[in-house]
Amino acid sequence: MAAQTKSQFIKAPNGSKPVHLTLEKNLARTVKLGHPWIFADSLSKLPPAAPGSLALCKTKNGQIIAKGFYDPKSPLAFKSLALVNERLDDGLLQRRLHRSWNMRMQLFDRASTNAYRLFNGEGDGLPGLVCDIYNDTAVFKLDGAGAEGFYDVQALAEWLLTQHGSPIKTVFQRFKSNSASRGKLIIGDYPEQPVHILENGAIFQVDVVNGQKTGFFLDQRDSRACVGRLCRAAAPSLSSSSKLRCLNVFGYTGGFSVYAGRSNASNVTTVDVADKALQYATANWALNGLRDTAHESVRADAFDFLEDAAKSKEKWDLVIVDPPSFAPNQASVERAKSSYKTLFTNAAQCVQPNGILALSSCSSHINASTFSEICCSALAAAQRPGYALVIAGQPEDHPSPIFAEELRYLKFNCYQLEG
Repeated sequence: MAAQTKSQFIKAPNGSKPVHLTLEKNLARTVKLGHPWIFADSLSKLPPAAPGSLALCKTKNGQIIAKGFYDPKSPLAFKSLALVNERLDDGLLQRRLHRSWNMRMQLFDRASTNAYRLFNGEGDGLPGLVCDIYNDTAVFKLDGAGAEGFYDVQALAEWLLTQHGSPIKTVFQRFKSNSASRGKLIIGDYPEQPVHILENGAIFQVDVVNGQKTGFFLDQRDSRACVGRLCRAAAPSLSSSSKLRCLNVFGYTGGFSVYAGRSNASNVTTVDVADKALQYATANWALNGLRDTAHESVRADAFDFLEDAAKSKEKWDLVIVDPPSFAPNQASVERAKSSYKTLFTNAAQCVQPNGILALSSCSSHINASTFSEICCSALAAAQRPGYALVIAGQPEDHPSPIFAEELRYLKFNCYQLEG
């Protein structure tokens, strides 16, 4: 018998016998429309297999409807890459890799923006695979043991270096935050120092080894630009004085703060509970040549800070609240809604008359409609009527499947509030 040959991007050898999975629930139409997920409780049984094993998903009558990879130990047991009429092989992955690469090359002018998401998992037809580009450094992150067992990261890293115009010199793989190691070097030199990036002309330094996610919240790029535009538009008329004051809560490394500072904000306060994040916020402010006296870093719990500020009737012209996910699962949604409302109500009370309140959520279990309802409920509780200026989500380099609304996780709403 001839030896099985290894695929380029898939760890399983060519010709490997796939695991057969049978749907217990009637989800065939959803899968055929392109939804990439099948949960374990939707399958009739979970046959033993290594995470990342090739798998065929079938209906009860034995009709194959999708091909992908399998993880019997995960609640999300099957991720689909191909429908029944498609071959799941290197050719399919190669086409999707090229499609993603070509789109990003057209989306961004590297002279002003050299940090973006190259592969956004399910949104690029590459479930579980994330790759972010930071100037000349690529950072991979795989979602769970299934993706880790399916994709060959070394081969993907080598592919990146061969693409026309590729700036990549270093490739690093990040592990989950609860892993013993933060990650491992795949290609190049270990990124011991922060990587400097450009985003719409603004300069940031990014810790790709220890920073949150892969180092920076690239998905808020458009939201940060929006804040910059609103600051420039509001500066002549927004404040009762000649100075525009901005408050950035859950400020992390100061992304929103820098955009406000570059756009006529006279005084910017960045609030975060982590000293390291605030150190980066201060450094990023300085990298952009902004006045030291115009920026203040405050180490505080966001809930306490906003509650105290509301009680003391302190006001800012622009308040930004960009918290982490409060709803990691469906069971936590009600508690998350309450937390958001508390935060947003206090934040609304801290906005000057005719000022702007920018609110965000990255909780995938809270959809855009529910988020807007939470925002409206908070504004009503704060007795702050006004106008919706922006209702937005994630940018073009964070696409999602059409029939998977839960993967459109990012919400960003801006309101102008009256007295």
